[in-house]
Amino acid sequence: MAIRVKGVRPESNRDRILNEYFEWMIRLVCDGKYSRRLSWRKLFRLLHETEFIYILEMDGNRADDGMDLRYRFAYESGYDERMIDDAMVEKPCSLLEMMVALAQRCEEHITDDPDSGNRTGKWFFEMIESLGLIIMDDEHFDKVASADILVRFMRREYLPDGRGGLFTISNSGHDMRSAEIWYQMMWYLNENIYGRRSY
Repeated sequence: MAIRVKGVRPESNRDRILNEYFEWMIRLVCDGKYSRRLSWRKLFRLLHETEFIYILEMDGNRADDGMDLRYRFAYESGYDERMIDDAMVEKPCSLLEMMVALAQRCEEHITDDPDSGNRTGKWFFEMIESLGLIIMDDEHFDKVASADILVRFMRREYLPDGRGGLFTISNSGHDMRSAEIWYQMMWYLNENIYGRRSY
């Protein structure tokens, strides 16, 4: 017989799946090494509560990748995809989903290096730093300031070198505000990983 605590609503299957999904995404990028062994749950919650809204049409691909992350979670967690659909019906891609999926794609499809280990967390926290959110661990979290940063990012109201967006480069040949996120990431990797500039 289930015990009910007065004033506490029992967790539904939907709530359980949503909570497990959120925790799964945290584990993908917070392995201690790149997260500086700090807790970022408040910022992650804000990122997941914020819909990823994009201006450039091709950034829709980043939203698609974020939505596909749900089915990867289903596969790895043993859930039927229909259960995921039911739990997240009509829920748009969140900023957290988009960024985690982008970090995974960067690691698995572009920069994979067995000698370096899994660097998904590195790419994720590089984005957090470029946005200007690296000071927003749980102990120093400011929800209003963080939300303002996210709005300015999605409006592309950041600097031409990308600072305030997901990727910052020193290459003055590009205005990051006019480029889709995928190209921004490629330019960032060219400059910071492969040691070359592209004009």
